[in-house]
Amino acid sequence: MVAFRIGSASHPLFDGSGAAASDDARWNGRGRYVIYAAEHYATALLEKAAQINSIRLPRTLRYIRIEIPSSVTVEELDPDDLRGWDADDKSASRRFGNEWYDERRSLILFVPSLAAPGLERNVLINQRHPEFRRLTSSAPGTLRCHPRLLA
Repeated sequence: MVAFRIGSASHPLFDGSGAAASDDARWNGRGRYVIYAAEHYATALLEKAAQINSIRLPRTLRYIRIEIPSSVTVEELDPDDLRGWDADDKSASRRFGNEWYDERRSLILFVPSLAAPGLERNVLINQRHPEFRRLTSSAPGTLRCHPRLLA
């Protein structure tokens, strides 16, 4: 399995400290080191565009490819299994994600993508899970997309 993460070059991409410091993350509360990624590169692009509220992405963004061995623990959340996962207040999704993280139920949690609910999934990685050291990531690469999508 692979996952893709897009973020600022000024912060480590293979690190959940940004989510841990945020009060606005959808799937985790403050203090929880969760790496947000997507199953597909294009989904990661779309998720980043939604996050920054712009279809034009800064040229300074970078991406990494995360290699996930098939033998690590995985949990999947079907969008129909958690009422309110997509609500603006994020309480249902955050409560679910916090329990998943705190209980260390799995290294990987597949969750529905808000960018394409029911069609695409995001990949959450619990950086404090004992299996985390089994993952590898590429070096950060220059964003690849149609030039019209770049600011």
